[in-house]
Amino acid sequence: MDIQSLIADRCREIDASGIRRVFELGAKLRDPINLSIGQPDFPVPDIVKRAAIEAIDADRNGYSLTQGIPALRRRVSELLTADLGWPAADESDDVGLFITSGTSGGLLLVFLAILNPGDEVIIPDPWFVVYPHMATLAGARAIPCDTYPDFRMTAERIEPLITDRTRAVLLNSPGNPSGVVLTSEECDAVRRLCDERGVLLITDEIYDEFCYPDARVETPAGPRCPSPARADGAWANTLLVRGFGKTYGCTGWRMGYVAGPRALIEEMAKLQQYTFVCAPTPLQHGCLATFEHDMAPVVEGYARRRDMVMERLGAVTEVAPSGGAFYAFVKIPERLGLSGAAFCDRALEQNILVIPGGVFSGRDTHFRLSYAVAPGRLEQGLDGLAELLSG
Repeated sequence: MDIQSLIADRCREIDASGIRRVFELGAKLRDPINLSIGQPDFPVPDIVKRAAIEAIDADRNGYSLTQGIPALRRRVSELLTADLGWPAADESDDVGLFITSGTSGGLLLVFLAILNPGDEVIIPDPWFVVYPHMATLAGARAIPCDTYPDFRMTAERIEPLITDRTRAVLLNSPGNPSGVVLTSEECDAVRRLCDERGVLLITDEIYDEFCYPDARVETPAGPRCPSPARADGAWANTLLVRGFGKTYGCTGWRMGYVAGPRALIEEMAKLQQYTFVCAPTPLQHGCLATFEHDMAPVVEGYARRRDMVMERLGAVTEVAPSGGAFYAFVKIPERLGLSGAAFCDRALEQNILVIPGGVFSGRDTHFRLSYAVAPGRLEQGLDGLAELLSG
């Protein structure tokens, strides 16, 4: 049998992740300084681990409702009411929510729910690596919104890209790979534009808790990350995507949630029933315990690492001001005459792993580093990168 003849076009249109290539190269190195991986370097809090273990021991290992266990949905709904002012999902005809298999699971479901072949979704450039490929899986087109040099996906940059094929705008703040956080005014302008043009706004806020003090805004719930969903009636045209993995170090659990217009949520839940079925049941019980744990000390530690990156590399090149997540998107000085891929190869020779900007973008003029590593190790890596950037 000719297996290649069986492979669908959608597979041929998707390349293996450039991040995977860096991981494979790194596996050949002895004790590399790994600034490539977008994964927290702290353990899952004990209270959260115990809750999951207790659920397993109590035989809560079968399917849950497709939408998730009621207790977790209720806690998420309470959070959204306190944080964003949204109506309680179980009491509203307008707002729905459910628990997803990671935020990527939620994004895939919304793409499948709203996109027909030939439709378009506007994404930031640079983008999180899965965005364009999810559009491909849905038979649609991802339209990049050029956000260079400051990596702010503003209404002014989005508006010229909207056509009669546009179904959604995908916003990511705090952003991956840049760490840039939009202001409340920028968020509101994007939401208003989408509302005026009849386009769904998808706001990917997986890093909402990893928003540093200098980028937060005051809300009735205290200092929080700016969000386009924090406006009266925003739930009518906004799909909110958040999760637990980055905030609590449980990325492998694949736990997220979506909330937004009930009619859309119901269609997405229908698709979940026939794909993911439900998020992992015992881990949903584990995530209930996250509401009892304060991650502020960890986030404060990451803010200090962010400052270290900005101070060290900002002295030798341009670095986008990072207000959240745990990434920096660093420009390679033009005088070096190197692409992102070539620079990363040179870093590899120094035992340092970073990701070429071309993995996330139509350009290859930058590289992404993750500072989710021990401060001492980070300092070593920054010294080596600063030397390379200085030429």
